[in-house]
Amino acid sequence: MNPQDLKLIVQDKYGQIAEGQKSCCGGDSCCSSVDYTVFSEDYSSQQGYNKDADFGLGCGLPTEFAQIKEGHHVLDLGSGAGNDCFVARTQTGDAGKVTGLDFTEAMIQKAKENLKKTGFKNIEFVQGDIEEMPFFDASFDVVISNCVLNLVPDKQKAFAEIFRVLKPGGHFSISDVVIVGNLPESLKEDAEMYAGCVSGAIHKDEYISIVKRQGFSGITVQKEKEIVLSDEVLLNHISADELEAFKQSGSGIFSITLYAKK
Repeated sequence: MNPQDLKLIVQDKYGQIAEGQKSCCGGDSCCSSVDYTVFSEDYSSQQGYNKDADFGLGCGLPTEFAQIKEGHHVLDLGSGAGNDCFVARTQTGDAGKVTGLDFTEAMIQKAKENLKKTGFKNIEFVQGDIEEMPFFDASFDVVISNCVLNLVPDKQKAFAEIFRVLKPGGHFSISDVVIVGNLPESLKEDAEMYAGCVSGAIHKDEYISIVKRQGFSGITVQKEKEIVLSDEVLLNHISADELEAFKQSGSGIFSITLYAKK
């Protein structure tokens, strides 16, 4: 499948989620076996947490590790309904600014609705492509993202864009899904699992290598945890034999929170 088709799949799936169809494709018939909240962590104790903005689509708590300071300008990639932006806003204070970038129009509209309820004047939500961000060079002190970069077909281009929009000395803290070992081929090729953050994930070493090649330094894995998908979910995408081979291979799906500095 070509990159543009994959982007349209992601846009469609997350548009449905924004409109309240978490697992369905519209109408009365559910056709998705992917639980998009399977990787999520509990945000409820985070200052600035906004329940209306939390669809449970993340795989970490990047704001907990991002070293955001008062006055920083923060960019959230794949900002969804705005939850990470609202948490980051409590850390930047009135003197800072938070910008959320999302590819899906319905998510941007949902985020703007949530923003109206807060009264904050220093948060904005922008629709755009992470591979071609609509921002000037050296615009941001900190970039955060939560379980989104795995959905971008050209990850090298995405990290090149992150490097471009960060100020010199700026940094990112990104939570994402990576693979250790190998996924079954049929799972890697499944577009539905791509939108569910699994088949779009790449090997952990390759992920870190891409970051290095863009010129980042101080690369650190701040947190790592294994993600366990149920046999029931996996068997919707691979055969029983492939499932058994996957279990015996030592391969796994992990959530990592990665830090790096420009």
